[in-house]
Amino acid sequence: MTEPRRLFDCIQYQLENNPLQDMFAAKEGTQWKKYSTQAVQDIATRISCGLLNQGISCGDMTEESRDKIAIISKNRPEWLMLDFAVQQIGAVLVPIYPTINVNELQFVLNDSKVKIIFVNDQEIFHKVISIRDKIPSLQEIFSFEHVVNARYWKELLPEPSPDLLQKIRDISAKIQYEDLATIIYTSGTTGTPKGVMLSHKNILSNVMACLPAFPNEPRMSALSFLPLNHILERMVSYLYLFKGVAIYYAESLDKIGENLQEVRPSIFIAVPRVIEKVYDRIMQKGAELRGTKKKLFFWAHSLAEKFEINTNQGLWYNSRLAIANKLVFSKWREGLGNNLLCVVTGGAACQVRLIRIFTAAKIPIMEGYGLTETSPVIAVNRYEESGRRFGTVGPLIDGVDVKIAEDGEILCKGPNIMLGYYKRPDLTEEIMSDGWLKTGDIGMLSEDKFLSITDRKKELFKTSGGKYVAPLAIENKLKESMFIEQVMVLGADRKFVGALIVPAFPYLKDWARQKGISELSNQAMIRNPAVIEMYKELVESFNKYFNHVEQIKKFELLPDEWTIDTGELTPKLSLKRKVIMEKYRDVIERIYA
Repeated sequence: MTEPRRLFDCIQYQLENNPLQDMFAAKEGTQWKKYSTQAVQDIATRISCGLLNQGISCGDMTEESRDKIAIISKNRPEWLMLDFAVQQIGAVLVPIYPTINVNELQFVLNDSKVKIIFVNDQEIFHKVISIRDKIPSLQEIFSFEHVVNARYWKELLPEPSPDLLQKIRDISAKIQYEDLATIIYTSGTTGTPKGVMLSHKNILSNVMACLPAFPNEPRMSALSFLPLNHILERMVSYLYLFKGVAIYYAESLDKIGENLQEVRPSIFIAVPRVIEKVYDRIMQKGAELRGTKKKLFFWAHSLAEKFEINTNQGLWYNSRLAIANKLVFSKWREGLGNNLLCVVTGGAACQVRLIRIFTAAKIPIMEGYGLTETSPVIAVNRYEESGRRFGTVGPLIDGVDVKIAEDGEILCKGPNIMLGYYKRPDLTEEIMSDGWLKTGDIGMLSEDKFLSITDRKKELFKTSGGKYVAPLAIENKLKESMFIEQVMVLGADRKFVGALIVPAFPYLKDWARQKGISELSNQAMIRNPAVIEMYKELVESFNKYFNHVEQIKKFELLPDEWTIDTGELTPKLSLKRKVIMEKYRDVIERIYA
């Protein structure tokens, strides 16, 4: 096979070019269970046979007539096995975040008319069962784990008969490069989920265009924990298949640290929030050191903050950085498995400061940019240092065109642009014009095609004085402080810019102990006059980076972190600004009283 034309061809491509004994691996008990490339192909084929026996059909290959299969599961080998199985019989996979709320779940299942659902475990099974009578299209629910009253997924796997195998071959032969491959419902920060229709061409063209950006070592492994529902993790998973990268699935977010030590991956994908958490843990350990070790840690950290990419900073700086890498940053790398070539990040803006520090520590962070609607990558910083630039999301990938509209909005055209929103031509028309997709992001494009993102168009707001403010840049700057966990900038139609701040309580409590503050509950802390005064000074120290209009005049401290479960964050860990505005309406009014 020269070049796959359908996503499910990736397995055959790997079989012919670089078959692995650990194409996929997952922890079962205390051991990693590994699946060879051949085993993955065999299991995917058996799932296809089982689905055909369940009456799943490709119809007449139109988007509406093809049966839809939903998967609501954590990352595991069966996820992509099911993906390939569904694709090669012409059905359509609808991946759904396990954290989705019941109302959105009901909407997605009914909108797509899902016939079969695969769930991860008992918790998700019960979530589906609670609305089953409201999903008329639903025929069966299978579980990847043994769950009472749920059908175990292996019940679906018959021994493939010659007739079934021939039927799979016949259907597969009909599937074209331009055909629909999946529908991904975007949660977004507001409104009803929209079904993004992506074709084999959309995703495969993105895979091929991104291949040159990645490391090219002979034997690599990846740790997968960013949800496969996220198009970035899914697209990169197909890329791994081309490069012969073994994929190991993390047990859970809580066990990523352990899994990094066990797997010692070459690469992983993470949203910026995860990188921030890794950095916070490193800094906390540094703060716990004593004497010379502590001084050495923060000396190395201050050096990293001054690092410039693609720049010879002179013998004096380079020699000191080499010492810092040997004595301090080597410990950072050990904590990440000591085999890491790079980290890829996207989905939201990553703090430039963190990218700079990790890069200096020989942990390159490749920040990229794109949307679900663009399959997803539009631009990405390369593994090769000459293809990376701080403060940008990298150069455009091959085949993708970008232009900047008069109002600063990024417009994109290329083979990666979605087929449209499922059953919503009206919404498709709103976002598409003459083949150009409106990204909703504000940015700049350099002469050598490096792209920079400055803000979300819909998040720009105007003060009552008529001045525009871009909150994202202010928020990212404030989060450089070790004392600020989360922040949302306010000020639409108000006289001045304000902010809601969630303190980084572990650091704040250490500071409070040093100041002799005895009451250390979150509620008590945010009301303590000394704490409030410290944050006033902190905010004021950052205000010098902004013009007068952008400076934060007043703020409120909040006692609880924003999470997906409590509703303030999207699955990609972006702020749901309208939800936060509504939830903290009284607090906001105090700011502007």
